[in-house]
Amino acid sequence: MNRALRAATMGVLLLSPVALSACSAGQVNQTAGQERDKVGAMAEVGDIALRAVDLAYPRGGSYDAGDDADLLMSISNQGTEDDTLVDISGDGFGDYEVDDSTAESGSRGATELDIPAGALVHVDGEDVTVTLTDLDESLTTGQTLEITLTFENAGEVTIPVTPATPERDIPRGEGFDFHHSEGGEE
Repeated sequence: MNRALRAATMGVLLLSPVALSACSAGQVNQTAGQERDKVGAMAEVGDIALRAVDLAYPRGGSYDAGDDADLLMSISNQGTEDDTLVDISGDGFGDYEVDDSTAESGSRGATELDIPAGALVHVDGEDVTVTLTDLDESLTTGQTLEITLTFENAGEVTIPVTPATPERDIPRGEGFDFHHSEGGEE
């Protein structure tokens, strides 16, 4: 009996690593293609690659109808010819504005953004700002807004954007009391 128990224990110990490693074996597993939620949307059209596309985190935690929202992204022109972002369209906002303090003319309130060949342009809300104006309805983290970016040479691409998650911890408010009934009755 002791010998049989020892043999069974050894069998379990020898087979456990094999059985457990099968859960993550190979290159094709369920999480291999997933991106973290803080990465933002990504897309490519022609020689243009868009990375980390989202809306700036709203100051009060959500955007209200009529608010403006800064669009954040990195635009990489991997081609040999300059390109230009010529339009941003979609449902859910009125219009858009481009402010580029790095441009020679310092374009404020413009509707185009130059993307030089071989360059990476950071639309970060500081040097280069793209603002979606007059949101149609309220928008919070996790809700999406479909926008279409049109480039002069590369063409157009539609991408879902969400308000970014905060970069710092936000204190929680008071929790909801599920046991409290209406009218003061307990």
